[in-house]
Amino acid sequence: MTTAPGKESPVSAQTPVLSSLYQQSVADYWNAEKNPVNLRLGEVDGLYHHHYGIGEVDWSVLDAPEASREKRVVNELHRLESVQAETLIAHLGPLRPEHRVMDAGSGRGGSSLLANLRYGCQVDGVSISESQVNFANQQAKERGVDDQVRFHFRNMLDTRFQTGTFQAIWNNESTMYVELSLLFAEHARLLNRGGRYVCITGCYNDAYGLPSRAISQINAHYICDIHSRSTYFKEMAANRLIPISVVDLTAATVPYWELRARTHLATGIEASFLDAYKSGSFQYLLIAADRV
Repeated sequence: MTTAPGKESPVSAQTPVLSSLYQQSVADYWNAEKNPVNLRLGEVDGLYHHHYGIGEVDWSVLDAPEASREKRVVNELHRLESVQAETLIAHLGPLRPEHRVMDAGSGRGGSSLLANLRYGCQVDGVSISESQVNFANQQAKERGVDDQVRFHFRNMLDTRFQTGTFQAIWNNESTMYVELSLLFAEHARLLNRGGRYVCITGCYNDAYGLPSRAISQINAHYICDIHSRSTYFKEMAANRLIPISVVDLTAATVPYWELRARTHLATGIEASFLDAYKSGSFQYLLIAADRV
């Protein structure tokens, strides 16, 4: 399929969004997902992030009077995940309102809306969950930015956007659902030369060996496949994405998980994350790379 200058290939029945049974299973999971740890936190300020948090915890929320404890816990967890999103967005480079950026695996849209709020830029979010795309577009409409922030039911491995369209692209905890060779090839196609790619992700530590039992439990819980640390750098290099900053956020995310494990919003996977992080088998990294 060819595309006329300035146009983008439409996604249609002839170009299906979901290209495998696995992708269908992931889409089904997120279409049905209504976990309070995602929804309750987003209700704090209308930014639904769907990712984890970093930073020092205000432990006093657990000792608050019963009447206010639940609200304070929710607010604190949301504050930590907002710090994570702000940290990622701060690495996207010097964005201007005329720039166009893409949120790959955009979930319910929190990071996309935050990027627009900070820089005033045009944002396209991409997700294989139709329910999340609809939810996120409604959030953009309610905020009055639906002319600047748009969410699309598309596959981040084959977005159908025009080559060289974007100044920045990011994945926030969504790379473990795809093959990195295919993902980074698409990102390299979409980015302008000199454009910025940023991801925050959990990856298994090659120095530890094969994925630990705790990592296997995380994979099973989220229907994902956590990649090794070395795979990220190998596939970035193969696709002209050259890391300029690598930040180990492992120690910074452990307090978030320790707090969450002690709250009414615990989902049962917290022990696996804490075991994986503390054993050294799992790392939480921010990687920023330039397209050369």
